[in-house]
This record gives sequence, C-alpha cells and structure tokens, in this order.
Amino acid sequence: MILYPAIDIMGGKCVRLAQGDFARATEYSADPAEQALEWERLGAEYIHVVDLDGARHGESRNDGSIRSVTAAVSVPVQSGGGIRSINDIERRMSCGVSRVILGTAAVKNPELVSEAVREFGDRIAVGMDAKNGVTAVEGWGRSGSVTVMELCARMKDAGVKVIIHTDIARDGMMTGPNLEASKALVGLNWFDVIVSGGVASMDDLHGARNIGASGAIIGRALYNGAISLEEAVRVFGRREVREQC
Repeated sequence: MILYPAIDIMGGKCVRLAQGDFARATEYSADPAEQALEWERLGAEYIHVVDLDGARHGESRNDGSIRSVTAAVSVPVQSGGGIRSINDIERRMSCGVSRVILGTAAVKNPELVSEAVREFGDRIAVGMDAKNGVTAVEGWGRSGSVTVMELCARMKDAGVKVIIHTDIARDGMMTGPNLEASKALVGLNWFDVIVSGGVASMDDLHGARNIGASGAIIGRALYNGAISLEEAVRVFGRREVREQC
C-alpha cells in the first residue's frame, strides 16, 4: 500500500482544513517544499499536493509552490486543485507533477477525463469527494448532484485507473476514514482506490489495507504526531513505486 503524506497549499503556505472549510484552516508550514523534504526524509514514497486556492477559484493559484515541491524531492508527486482543461493538466505537469487529479472537472465534464486519459494514460486520477455519497465540487463548496457510484461508472467508461475517495465529513477531523464506502468502491474491481479523509491512526491504515485499498492519504495525523510517517512506511509502504516522469 502506498502512503501519501498530504501537502495542501493555500496562499503559498502548507495548511490543513477541517471538513473542507476554508474558514477553518490551520497553518503548519510557511514553506511547502521544506515540508515535502521532511516527508521524503521520513520515507515518503509519493507525495500528495493540493492547490486549495485553485480548487476554490477554478484556476491554478500556487504553481510556484508546487514547482518548488517537485524540484525539492526525488519521489513522485500527485496534484489536484483548479484543473479544468487539458491546458490546465499540461500546466500542472509542467510543474513536475507525475499524476494529475481531476475533481470538479470529472463531475462537470466527463468528456475531458476521457480525452485526458487518451492523452496521458495512468498519469490521470480522479478525486471522488463526497458528502453522504453525493459528489462535491469547487473546493467542496457545492454539490455536484451526482452520486459517487454514478461518477464511478462514468470514470470506468473514461478509462480511469486510479481514484481517490474522500468522505468530506471526516476530512481533517481525526475520526477515521469511511472505510465502508471505500470498500464498496474497491469491490467494483474497476480502479485502484486511494483512501482519504480522516485517517487518524495506524489502525486506520490497517483497515485501509484490509479492504484492499491501493493507498492512503495522511494529513492532519502526521502534522499533529498521531501517526509517525517513518513507522507507517516501515509497516505499510512499498518501495517498488517508480517515478513516472
């Protein structure tokens, strides 16, 4: 199972939100690149970076910070937030990102996902961000009016291989991920499923592995010391991850 330490960028700084609420942001580092280096030093095999300002406003706002992260580390980086077109995907990849995550665009414009997969293959992933099983868009501020299962069917048709499932109600709350919902997605046997939102303990990581998740994103639990990344990588990590670019 691949562990993805999270770096969420707002105003050029590394922050964590509670339930996706921009008014409930906690700053953890003024330098995302330094934070990425620390995660790599502790054994990170892949890093998850989100442009929160981009997600909220629908356009990239932190390219410089993302570029500084990819330049600082030798491990691959996946990134989402504010990506709405092929040009946006290319722009994020030009920052050194190995895998681009589509969220709002996947809900509103599934044809874009099909085009992106045709052009970039496995370098495209889709974020399944949900409240009560219904997708959320635009920085989680609005309902996408499409259920996760409906979106999954569309993404299967588009050729997507990797999805990230986040229960927004649990994100940043240290209450544990929604493993039951993630297990249902794993059970489709259509995608590699990365668990996200609320991971708070080693037990949560055991649970993610036990349901067959391909990976888990860890945020606040690393920043507040509830999970030691070094220990978690030793127990759950896998070294065969290869850079894709």
